[in-house]
Amino acid sequence: MAATRAFFSAPAGVKQAVLRTADNPWGYFDRELTKNLQDWKEIFDFGIDPVGSDQDLSSGQSVSQWPSGIHDFQPAMLDWFDACYQLSLRLLEHLLPTLGAAPDALHGAFAPAHSSFLRLNYYPLCDDPADPAEDEPRDGHLGISHHTDAGALTVLVQDDVPGLQVKRDGRWYTVSPDPDAFIVNVGDLVQVWSNNRYRAPLHRVLANARDVRYSAPFFLNPCFDCNVVPLTDEPAAYRAVNWGAYRSGRAAGDYADVGQEVQISDYATDS
Repeated sequence: MAATRAFFSAPAGVKQAVLRTADNPWGYFDRELTKNLQDWKEIFDFGIDPVGSDQDLSSGQSVSQWPSGIHDFQPAMLDWFDACYQLSLRLLEHLLPTLGAAPDALHGAFAPAHSSFLRLNYYPLCDDPADPAEDEPRDGHLGISHHTDAGALTVLVQDDVPGLQVKRDGRWYTVSPDPDAFIVNVGDLVQVWSNNRYRAPLHRVLANARDVRYSAPFFLNPCFDCNVVPLTDEPAAYRAVNWGAYRSGRAAGDYADVGQEVQISDYATDS
Protein backbone atom coordinates (compact mmCIF):
# COMPACT_ATOMS: atom_id res chain seq x y z
CA MET A 1 0.00 0.00 0.00
CA ALA A 2 2.93 2.32 0.64
CA ALA A 3 4.20 1.63 -2.88
CA THR A 4 0.70 2.25 -4.23
CA ARG A 5 0.51 5.65 -2.54
CA ALA A 6 4.00 6.50 -3.78
CA PHE A 7 3.03 5.75 -7.38
CA PHE A 8 -0.17 7.80 -7.44
CA SER A 9 1.50 10.74 -5.67
CA ALA A 10 4.31 10.78 -8.25
CA PRO A 11 4.46 13.65 -10.77
CA ALA A 12 2.07 13.39 -13.68
CA GLY A 13 4.94 12.81 -16.07
CA VAL A 14 6.00 9.65 -14.23
CA LYS A 15 2.52 8.18 -14.57
CA GLN A 16 1.98 9.34 -18.14
CA ALA A 17 5.25 7.63 -19.12
CA VAL A 18 3.61 4.26 -18.38
CA LEU A 19 0.21 5.10 -19.87
CA ARG A 20 -1.67 2.10 -21.22
CA THR A 21 -2.57 2.03 -24.90
CA ALA A 22 -5.06 0.35 -27.20
CA ASP A 23 -2.40 -2.28 -27.97
CA ASN A 24 -1.10 -2.74 -24.42
CA PRO A 25 -3.61 -2.66 -21.53
CA TRP A 26 -0.94 -2.79 -18.80
CA GLY A 27 0.01 0.50 -17.21
CA TYR A 28 -1.55 3.72 -15.90
CA PHE A 29 -4.97 5.05 -16.90
CA ASP A 30 -7.39 7.66 -15.57
CA ARG A 31 -10.30 7.50 -18.03
CA GLU A 32 -11.69 4.00 -17.57
CA LEU A 33 -15.38 3.29 -18.08
CA THR A 34 -17.72 0.94 -16.24
CA LYS A 35 -21.22 0.50 -17.64
CA ASN A 36 -20.10 3.04 -20.24
CA LEU A 37 -19.75 5.72 -17.51
CA GLN A 38 -16.37 7.17 -16.61
CA ASP A 39 -15.08 6.06 -13.22
CA TRP A 40 -13.79 8.55 -10.65
CA LYS A 41 -10.45 6.83 -10.20
CA GLU A 42 -6.91 6.30 -11.43
CA ILE A 43 -5.48 2.82 -11.95
CA PHE A 44 -2.26 0.96 -12.59
CA ASP A 45 -2.44 -2.60 -13.98
CA PHE A 46 0.16 -5.26 -14.61
CA GLY A 47 0.07 -8.96 -15.36
CA ILE A 48 2.00 -11.84 -16.85
CA ASP A 49 4.37 -10.78 -19.63
CA PRO A 50 4.60 -13.03 -22.71
CA VAL A 51 7.67 -15.24 -22.60
CA GLY A 52 10.28 -14.00 -25.04
CA SER A 53 8.42 -10.76 -25.77
CA ASP A 54 11.62 -8.75 -25.14
CA GLN A 55 9.33 -5.86 -24.20
CA ASP A 56 8.13 -5.70 -27.83
CA LEU A 57 4.74 -4.03 -28.18
CA SER A 58 4.62 -4.38 -31.97
CA SER A 59 3.02 -7.81 -31.64
CA GLY A 60 0.04 -6.37 -29.77
CA GLN A 61 0.85 -8.43 -26.66
CA SER A 62 0.43 -7.09 -23.13
CA VAL A 63 3.73 -6.10 -21.57
CA SER A 64 4.01 -4.69 -18.05
CA GLN A 65 5.30 -1.13 -17.79
CA TRP A 66 7.17 0.05 -14.72
CA PRO A 67 7.52 3.66 -13.53
CA SER A 68 10.94 5.13 -12.93
CA GLY A 69 12.18 6.75 -9.75
CA ILE A 70 9.88 4.99 -7.24
CA HIS A 71 12.01 3.01 -4.80
CA ASP A 72 11.33 -0.76 -4.75
CA PHE A 73 8.04 -0.36 -6.62
CA GLN A 74 8.51 -3.19 -9.10
CA PRO A 75 9.81 -5.84 -6.64
CA ALA A 76 7.06 -4.97 -4.14
CA MET A 77 4.39 -5.41 -6.81
CA LEU A 78 5.84 -8.64 -8.21
CA ASP A 79 6.08 -10.14 -4.71
CA TRP A 80 2.51 -9.14 -3.94
CA PHE A 81 1.29 -10.54 -7.26
CA ASP A 82 2.87 -13.93 -6.53
CA ALA A 83 1.51 -14.01 -2.97
CA CYS A 84 -2.03 -13.23 -4.17
CA TYR A 85 -1.77 -15.81 -6.95
CA GLN A 86 -0.77 -18.57 -4.54
CA LEU A 87 -3.47 -17.55 -2.06
CA SER A 88 -6.12 -17.48 -4.79
CA LEU A 89 -5.23 -21.00 -5.95
CA ARG A 90 -5.52 -22.26 -2.36
CA LEU A 91 -8.94 -20.63 -2.01
CA LEU A 92 -10.05 -22.24 -5.26
CA GLU A 93 -8.83 -25.64 -4.06
CA HIS A 94 -11.01 -25.32 -0.96
CA LEU A 95 -14.02 -24.21 -3.01
CA LEU A 96 -14.01 -26.97 -5.63
CA PRO A 97 -14.84 -29.92 -3.32
CA THR A 98 -18.09 -28.17 -2.37
CA LEU A 99 -19.07 -28.63 -6.03
CA GLY A 100 -18.19 -32.33 -6.02
CA ALA A 101 -14.92 -31.70 -7.89
CA ALA A 102 -11.37 -32.59 -6.90
CA PRO A 103 -9.31 -29.76 -5.36
CA ASP A 104 -6.95 -29.82 -8.35
CA ALA A 105 -9.70 -30.10 -10.99
CA LEU A 106 -8.88 -26.67 -12.44
CA HIS A 107 -5.10 -26.65 -12.12
CA GLY A 108 -4.72 -26.84 -15.89
CA ALA A 109 -6.77 -23.67 -16.31
CA PHE A 110 -4.40 -21.60 -14.16
CA ALA A 111 -0.99 -23.22 -14.49
CA PRO A 112 1.42 -22.86 -16.06
CA ALA A 113 -0.36 -20.21 -18.16
CA HIS A 114 -2.96 -17.79 -16.80
CA SER A 115 -4.17 -14.24 -17.43
CA SER A 116 -4.41 -12.95 -13.86
CA PHE A 117 -3.52 -9.35 -13.13
CA LEU A 118 -3.05 -6.95 -10.25
CA ARG A 119 -4.67 -3.52 -10.21
CA LEU A 120 -3.86 -0.52 -8.04
CA ASN A 121 -6.77 1.88 -7.48
CA TYR A 122 -6.63 5.50 -6.39
CA TYR A 123 -9.89 7.37 -5.76
CA PRO A 124 -9.13 11.12 -5.54
CA LEU A 125 -11.36 13.66 -3.85
CA CYS A 126 -14.59 14.31 -5.73
CA ASP A 127 -16.49 17.59 -5.49
CA ASP A 128 -19.69 16.01 -6.81
CA PRO A 129 -20.11 12.45 -5.46
CA ALA A 130 -23.26 10.54 -6.35
CA ASP A 131 -25.90 10.02 -3.67
CA PRO A 132 -25.14 6.62 -2.06
CA ALA A 133 -28.84 6.15 -1.37
CA GLU A 134 -29.62 6.00 -5.10
CA ASP A 135 -29.63 2.61 -6.80
CA GLU A 136 -28.34 3.88 -10.15
CA PRO A 137 -27.49 7.57 -9.68
CA ARG A 138 -28.20 9.93 -12.55
CA ASP A 139 -26.25 12.81 -11.02
CA GLY A 140 -22.80 12.99 -9.52
CA HIS A 141 -19.94 10.53 -9.77
CA LEU A 142 -19.23 7.00 -8.59
CA GLY A 143 -15.75 5.65 -8.06
CA ILE A 144 -16.85 2.62 -10.10
CA SER A 145 -20.37 1.89 -11.32
CA HIS A 146 -22.16 -1.38 -10.51
CA HIS A 147 -20.62 -4.53 -12.02
CA THR A 148 -19.58 -8.09 -11.35
CA ASP A 149 -15.99 -9.24 -11.76
CA ALA A 150 -15.48 -11.18 -14.97
CA GLY A 151 -12.90 -13.73 -13.85
CA ALA A 152 -12.66 -16.48 -11.24
CA LEU A 153 -11.74 -14.93 -7.86
CA THR A 154 -10.85 -11.44 -6.65
CA VAL A 155 -8.61 -10.90 -3.62
CA LEU A 156 -8.72 -7.27 -2.47
CA VAL A 157 -6.84 -5.21 0.06
CA GLN A 158 -7.97 -1.69 0.88
CA ASP A 159 -7.13 1.13 3.25
CA ASP A 160 -9.33 2.32 6.13
CA VAL A 161 -11.58 4.58 4.03
CA PRO A 162 -15.01 3.07 3.26
CA GLY A 163 -16.24 3.04 -0.32
CA LEU A 164 -16.88 -0.51 -1.52
CA GLN A 165 -20.55 -1.46 -1.63
CA VAL A 166 -22.24 -4.81 -2.34
CA LYS A 167 -25.84 -5.20 -3.46
CA ARG A 168 -28.00 -7.80 -1.72
CA ASP A 169 -31.78 -8.18 -1.72
CA GLY A 170 -32.22 -4.90 -3.54
CA ARG A 171 -30.09 -2.83 -1.16
CA TRP A 172 -26.54 -1.49 -1.27
CA TYR A 173 -24.40 -2.31 1.78
CA THR A 174 -21.07 -0.62 2.52
CA VAL A 175 -18.29 -3.08 3.32
CA SER A 176 -16.56 -2.03 6.54
CA PRO A 177 -12.88 -1.46 5.70
CA ASP A 178 -10.26 -3.51 7.53
CA PRO A 179 -6.70 -2.82 6.32
CA ASP A 180 -5.54 -6.09 7.95
CA ALA A 181 -8.00 -8.32 6.08
CA PHE A 182 -8.67 -9.53 2.57
CA ILE A 183 -11.99 -9.11 0.83
CA VAL A 184 -12.63 -12.10 -1.42
CA ASN A 185 -15.39 -12.41 -3.95
CA VAL A 186 -16.18 -14.84 -6.73
CA GLY A 187 -16.43 -13.71 -10.32
CA ASP A 188 -18.51 -14.73 -13.31
CA LEU A 189 -16.43 -17.83 -14.07
CA VAL A 190 -16.97 -19.35 -10.63
CA GLN A 191 -20.67 -18.62 -11.09
CA VAL A 192 -20.54 -20.77 -14.23
CA TRP A 193 -18.31 -23.50 -12.77
CA SER A 194 -20.62 -23.72 -9.75
CA ASN A 195 -23.76 -23.72 -11.94
CA ASN A 196 -25.12 -20.72 -9.99
CA ARG A 197 -24.38 -22.19 -6.56
CA TYR A 198 -21.97 -19.29 -6.04
CA ARG A 199 -23.09 -16.07 -7.68
CA ALA A 200 -20.79 -13.23 -8.55
CA PRO A 201 -21.84 -10.30 -6.34
CA LEU A 202 -22.89 -7.00 -7.86
CA HIS A 203 -20.71 -4.26 -6.37
CA ARG A 204 -19.67 -0.65 -6.88
CA VAL A 205 -17.42 1.98 -5.30
CA LEU A 206 -18.56 5.35 -3.99
CA ALA A 207 -16.77 8.60 -4.70
CA ASN A 208 -15.78 10.68 -1.69
CA ALA A 209 -15.58 14.43 -1.08
CA ARG A 210 -13.59 14.19 2.17
CA ASP A 211 -11.03 11.38 1.92
CA VAL A 212 -8.97 9.81 -0.83
CA ARG A 213 -9.02 6.02 -1.00
CA TYR A 214 -6.61 3.30 -2.12
CA SER A 215 -7.22 -0.36 -2.88
CA ALA A 216 -5.47 -3.20 -4.71
CA PRO A 217 -7.51 -6.07 -6.19
CA PHE A 218 -5.86 -9.19 -7.59
CA PHE A 219 -7.94 -10.87 -10.28
CA LEU A 220 -7.40 -14.63 -10.67
CA ASN A 221 -8.10 -15.40 -14.33
CA PRO A 222 -7.46 -18.61 -16.32
CA CYS A 223 -5.54 -18.99 -19.57
CA PHE A 224 -7.27 -17.29 -22.49
CA ASP A 225 -8.12 -20.54 -24.31
CA CYS A 226 -9.93 -21.98 -21.28
CA ASN A 227 -13.52 -23.11 -21.95
CA VAL A 228 -15.58 -22.80 -18.77
CA VAL A 229 -18.50 -25.21 -18.19
CA PRO A 230 -20.46 -26.12 -15.03
CA LEU A 231 -18.76 -28.73 -12.84
CA THR A 232 -21.83 -29.91 -10.93
CA ASP A 233 -24.13 -32.83 -11.79
CA GLU A 234 -27.27 -30.69 -12.24
CA PRO A 235 -28.47 -29.66 -15.72
CA ALA A 236 -26.09 -26.99 -17.01
CA ALA A 237 -27.35 -23.44 -16.53
CA TYR A 238 -24.72 -22.15 -18.96
CA ARG A 239 -23.26 -23.17 -22.28
CA ALA A 240 -19.48 -23.18 -22.60
CA VAL A 241 -17.81 -19.80 -22.00
CA ASN A 242 -14.50 -19.24 -23.77
CA TRP A 243 -12.58 -16.99 -21.39
CA GLY A 244 -10.60 -15.16 -24.07
CA ALA A 245 -13.70 -14.24 -26.05
CA TYR A 246 -15.67 -13.34 -22.92
CA ARG A 247 -12.91 -11.17 -21.46
CA SER A 248 -12.53 -9.36 -24.76
CA GLY A 249 -16.29 -8.72 -24.95
CA ARG A 250 -16.45 -7.43 -21.38
CA ALA A 251 -13.50 -5.11 -21.96
CA ALA A 252 -15.00 -3.71 -25.16
CA GLY A 253 -18.47 -3.14 -23.76
CA ASP A 254 -17.76 -2.15 -20.17
CA TYR A 255 -14.52 -0.25 -20.44
CA ALA A 256 -13.94 0.93 -23.98
CA ASP A 257 -17.51 1.90 -24.96
CA VAL A 258 -17.13 -0.23 -28.11
CA GLY A 259 -19.89 -2.58 -29.19
CA GLN A 260 -22.59 -4.26 -27.15
CA GLU A 261 -21.93 -4.98 -23.50
CA VAL A 262 -21.39 -8.70 -22.88
CA GLN A 263 -22.48 -10.28 -19.59
CA ILE A 264 -22.43 -13.82 -18.25
CA SER A 265 -26.24 -13.96 -18.50
CA ASP A 266 -25.79 -13.96 -22.27
CA TYR A 267 -24.39 -17.50 -21.91
CA ALA A 268 -27.33 -18.85 -19.89
CA THR A 269 -28.92 -21.90 -21.49
CA ASP A 270 -32.38 -20.30 -21.24
CA SER A 271 -31.29 -16.96 -22.75
